[in-house]
Amino acid sequence: MDFPAIIALSVFILSYIVIISEKLHKTIIALVGAAMLVLFGVLSQEEAVGFIDFNTIGLLAGMMIIVSVIKQTGLFEYFAIRQAKKAKGNPAKILVSFMIITAILSAFLDNVTTIIVMVPVTLNICRLIGVKPTPFIICEIFASNIGGTATLIGDPPNILIGSATDLSFNDFIFNLAPISIISLFVSVFIFKRIFKKDLQQANSIQELMEMDEKSTIINPVLLIKSFIVILLVFVGFFLHGVLHIGTASIAIAGAAILLTIAKVDVEKAFDDVEWTTLFFFVGLFILVGGLEKTGILEYLAKLTFESTGGNVLLTGLAILWISSILSAFIDNIPFVATMIPMIRTFGELSGTGNIDFLWWCLALGACFGGNGTIIGASANVIGVDALKNAGYSISFKEFFKIAFPVMILTMIVATIYARIVLYH
Repeated sequence: MDFPAIIALSVFILSYIVIISEKLHKTIIALVGAAMLVLFGVLSQEEAVGFIDFNTIGLLAGMMIIVSVIKQTGLFEYFAIRQAKKAKGNPAKILVSFMIITAILSAFLDNVTTIIVMVPVTLNICRLIGVKPTPFIICEIFASNIGGTATLIGDPPNILIGSATDLSFNDFIFNLAPISIISLFVSVFIFKRIFKKDLQQANSIQELMEMDEKSTIINPVLLIKSFIVILLVFVGFFLHGVLHIGTASIAIAGAAILLTIAKVDVEKAFDDVEWTTLFFFVGLFILVGGLEKTGILEYLAKLTFESTGGNVLLTGLAILWISSILSAFIDNIPFVATMIPMIRTFGELSGTGNIDFLWWCLALGACFGGNGTIIGASANVIGVDALKNAGYSISFKEFFKIAFPVMILTMIVATIYARIVLYH
């Protein structure tokens, strides 16, 4: 391992240790780590900027602005009251319904957008029924990553794999939707028991049932305008592969149009953007970029293939588990981007005609593995930061103790499914 690789790995590990210790804000740590890679010459300034995924940054910023405008209509309060009344204020029923809704939305939008939309609704409904929102947000994060696995457009790793292969939208649904559904209900079953003590109704149901949700819609004209724009944005997300327009461009265009026609306070809309979250991603992308530039990610990929001796089944299962563990601790986008040419090379060298099994293992591991830690996926960071802004905090260790074991359980289920259903 040469000097740049040692520096890149050391800075990454050190940054991660400090993030876990929570002695400093994670955004400061990520930016300091990124700066160190440039100062030590591991990356040039141009290379560092090149590793920033501006599609993710733009998507997040655009959707945050749109959600900020929608907040001003009262829609989230309306939906919260309606769902709470429908479940008769039962927290457990609300938890299950919100996990299912989140998973479905994530399959056809993307997990980040879904969390941005679901969080304000969840915070409102938890306030109404008198329970802490932390269990709900954790469960929705899990559901968003699981639901995003089901389709070609649900999670960035799937988009990368789809672009690099001839696998279609229907192929993803046919092969990955069943295990996503199974894993979702396994997660629901486990989380209901983990959070059993937290799902106790505190507020009077009579007061809740007497509330008029329609009275919360304070700006119906803005609601109609917002609905039209968000519908166009969602259609754009669904068709972005056909239109050849990035999701960031669609989200930013939607935000710009809505701000133009909504006649709202633009500064307030931008105040609601989670700038600390966005800059955390900037630093994290550069930190992982250092691992990619110095060949560490490529080394791990090659080591995976060499250790299995060319056996397709063993290689697929190794990819499944290695990608899941690594995706819990580093961003899964550069890892998947590195694995794609490695898998292609394996197919050529092994003479194996059909390597679809390897692609499905990569998708499952990268998407499911993101549930393991607070920074395992973009949706996790968004959800946890929203909790903090609402006055509730969950540490890296607390999230890890809850989420990582459940992630491992879903990976065991995914392994059984991969062996029995996907391998043939």
